[in-house]
Amino acid sequence: MSIQRFNTNARMSQMVIHNGVVYLAGQVASDTHATPAGQTAQILEKIDGLLAEAGCDKTHLLSATIWLADHQDFAAMNEVWDAWVPEGHAPARACVESALAFPPYTVEIAVIAAL
Repeated sequence: MSIQRFNTNARMSQMVIHNGVVYLAGQVASDTHATPAGQTAQILEKIDGLLAEAGCDKTHLLSATIWLADHQDFAAMNEVWDAWVPEGHAPARACVESALAFPPYTVEIAVIAAL
């Protein structure tokens, strides 16, 4: 079985496809000055683009892991997330508070999807 890697550098790939499953690296916002809701919207747009590149979309999500720098941003992030997830297609999900790699990031999201 082949493994396809996309946007790969020495440390990581942004997306890996294997055996009909798409694995995305944790995605962060491009504009770190945005609010947590704004960062979430940017991240979900990136996820949409990567899933399209793989040949699927958010209706194929299997799981999502969300990291918040501050748990008080949970409601703001969920407002954007809930509007993005198609009804009836919510993935298994975990959301935790964690120190992110760089302080300007308030949200990071990684997903796994089926092709």
